[in-house]
Amino acid sequence: MSFGFPWGLLALGALAPLVAAYFLRRRQKPVVVSALFLWRTPRPRAEAGPRFERFTREASLLLEALAVVAVALFLADVRLGETARTRHLVLVVDGSLSMSARGPDGVTVLEKARQEAARRVEEVDATLVTVLASGLAPRVLAGPEAEPSRALAALESFHAQGSDHDPMPTLIWAQELAGAARRVVFLTDVAPENAALVPESVRWMALGTGRDNVALVSAQRRDEGNTATVTLRVARFGAGPQEVEARVRAQPGPGAKQGTERVERVRLPDEGTATVRLTFQGAGEVEVSLPDDALPEDGRVRLPPAPLRPVAVGIAEGLAAPERQAVERFLAVAPEVEKGASTGETLLIGPRGTDARVTVGAAGTLRTFLGPFFSEKGHPLLDDVQLAGVRWTAGDNPPGRPLVTAGEAVLVSEEEGGRVHLNVDLTRSNVQRVTAWPVLLGNVVREARRTREGFPRRQLTLGEPLPVVTVPGARYTLVGPEGRRPVFGAGAVDLPPPSGPGRYVLERDGDEVDTAEVLALDARESDLRGRGAVDVAAREAGDDEEHGAPGRARWPLVLLLAALVADFYVTRRV
Repeated sequence: MSFGFPWGLLALGALAPLVAAYFLRRRQKPVVVSALFLWRTPRPRAEAGPRFERFTREASLLLEALAVVAVALFLADVRLGETARTRHLVLVVDGSLSMSARGPDGVTVLEKARQEAARRVEEVDATLVTVLASGLAPRVLAGPEAEPSRALAALESFHAQGSDHDPMPTLIWAQELAGAARRVVFLTDVAPENAALVPESVRWMALGTGRDNVALVSAQRRDEGNTATVTLRVARFGAGPQEVEARVRAQPGPGAKQGTERVERVRLPDEGTATVRLTFQGAGEVEVSLPDDALPEDGRVRLPPAPLRPVAVGIAEGLAAPERQAVERFLAVAPEVEKGASTGETLLIGPRGTDARVTVGAAGTLRTFLGPFFSEKGHPLLDDVQLAGVRWTAGDNPPGRPLVTAGEAVLVSEEEGGRVHLNVDLTRSNVQRVTAWPVLLGNVVREARRTREGFPRRQLTLGEPLPVVTVPGARYTLVGPEGRRPVFGAGAVDLPPPSGPGRYVLERDGDEVDTAEVLALDARESDLRGRGAVDVAAREAGDDEEHGAPGRARWPLVLLLAALVADFYVTRRV
């Protein structure tokens, strides 16, 4: 049983005076008759003033009380079982960062969306409400089919901080959840690019306002030793100020007595971005802020320390003198590299025929090639490796997938596990004397760093996948603002883009392994010039909207009429 208008039950209060009236007897005037047989049924009468006494018309009282109950049930709009009225409304709120933008009145678009959601619930007299938030991964904020008060309360606690995305998958899902009612309202800040592509039962309501905006579109921090380098990119969207002040505050790090604060004046170009690079000594967390504007969230970032984790490189025994010297010259100048022992290292370089991660050397029949060289396009080990003018002497083909070839000879190959073979005799080659050699070894070190456990990147922006590297046989958990979730897979794993900014921690069997920071930065969300207000009505209404929602139940009126007729019949006989 449900009530569409519970206040109608107040009509039950009429039962109190009704019962009191039946107990109350008033003095009646004497009536003179010629004979008692003229009275159908003798009735005692009150000989004194008004008084309460036991009444004798119980059937009439019960029938009139039933009539009062019927009236109360009709006024309260009672519904029983399947006939209970339900009006399901599905609200979809845009989860993009631009929904946090403030209009000229200082009210955010998200707050306007909350107010509009409450009006929509009241307008359709919804009894069930489902609230979804659109994003790269749509999520349910309330419901499905929650009470209106709970749904609106969940919307009050929602914060829009997602990246730019396509809302259509969320709207299609909302249309399915709406069912036959097909009441779906999408609250956003931008008009649809093509209204014909919007699902037919969706009402698209844009509440935004076009504004100029200055934003950080990128922020990166790099720590080398005691020096922290912060690189910022600032963009201007619209006819905003041509110069802004970027306030950068570095908190004191371990061993430092006080922090550092700087104010940098940034000259903004008409097109493109302005780059600012700052260095700090002994800095802890670095806070960057721009003057508040239409979207303050994209002008503030926090950059925690991101110390480099150098790759330890070892040289195995047995490597020939020319190859050893060429590798040692590279290690002497390579950044983020530590030369370690020959066992237990992340990257071990050794002679051909060993189990080293990278083998250098040639065996068998030697042949010298001056070109042409054919490289596998797009492979990360060959980024920027130029072999023009190189003399390369190679031996028998090594195992693995060919990456660089000259005719039928395989010069560089890679096995499935990531093991790399450099088929080269450096005593008869000049590759170690040109830029191709340090670039090639640098790519090898970079790929080895990417396979280290943890986050290959410490700072990411909204909308970017979250890459992690795990080792087999361990249980990993990602802890972030959204809570805890397990990480499945071994090796390099690309997790879906996080739905919001914040600090994310990778744990292995409950122990912290690495951390990464997702910044509330997205150039597409910071460009507010295309935002606006529009109301696109749904092209197709649901069944209950076409034929009208069912009115009040009629059976209480039937019950009322039956009670009145029966009461008339009973009192008529008295």
